[in-house]
Amino acid sequence: MGWRDLSRHAPAFHHPKTFQRVQEVLTGHNGPKYSKQEIAFRGLMTCAHDGCMLTGDVQKQKYVYYRCTGNRGKCVLPRFKEEVLSQRLGEPLQGLQVPPVIVEQIVATLREDQNQADSRLENERVRLTSRLTAIRNRMDAAYMDKLDGKIPEDFWERKMTDWRTEEQQVKLALDGLASSENTDRALDAQRVFELANKAYLLYVSQDSTERAKLLRMICSNFSADAVSAVPTYRYPFNLIFERGQNGKMVGARGFEPPTPWSRTRCATRLRYAPNVLRMRCRQEGAFREAQAPGWACWIAVPTELV
Repeated sequence: MGWRDLSRHAPAFHHPKTFQRVQEVLTGHNGPKYSKQEIAFRGLMTCAHDGCMLTGDVQKQKYVYYRCTGNRGKCVLPRFKEEVLSQRLGEPLQGLQVPPVIVEQIVATLREDQNQADSRLENERVRLTSRLTAIRNRMDAAYMDKLDGKIPEDFWERKMTDWRTEEQQVKLALDGLASSENTDRALDAQRVFELANKAYLLYVSQDSTERAKLLRMICSNFSADAVSAVPTYRYPFNLIFERGQNGKMVGARGFEPPTPWSRTRCATRLRYAPNVLRMRCRQEGAFREAQAPGWACWIAVPTELV
């Protein structure tokens, strides 16, 4: 067997573009193969027997069946057709109902508190602006007195140091007011209630993909067994469901957990820092509870920005 010169048949090095194309082809062939049919409710449910996730399989390229992954051993949970499972997942949404009269009363309460908070912020802004103007006028007047020889140099420098410190504190407080986001709590609450009241009607009128999106907005998980699917509602839909089922004040309180009044203050060492900044140094607290007559739905709203 003789020796052959292979350099005539193929080059020792390939062009970089050719090499990159070959790598792309190889990567494409080795990539994972996904089903063309979407598994809508995959990752949304766990098995009530062993806590494993439920996954979906496509049978005959047409039908979708859900089963327990069985990561902890063989599971007794039967398979479900997607149509049957979809119906079970939508049934709990019927419990998310709030009477329209109650919605109006709660939104009106939040709107009133929102207007009061906006008014306090505006008054604080006017006060700080006036204070800043007064400080700067004093600095200008003191400088003119220094030039005229009415005050000594050391006195002027000492007062200017105090005024500059006070000026920086007021400017910092104004910047905090400008950057503070005063969200429309009433509008947010109204949208939550509207979604809760229309959730089931929206659910039955959509396909499986859109149904899964709606469920993920309202629920974080479902625990499924052979006959039912128990949801774990996201906040604040869990509160709406509890109030509707129990008809009285139980468990967690309102849309925001109240904190002791003493924890709503936070020392900032700023004499002119706005109250809203002090309140937001820690989680919002000092809530009062507004209960609409005839229905035990409690919402926590800020009593005052102090």
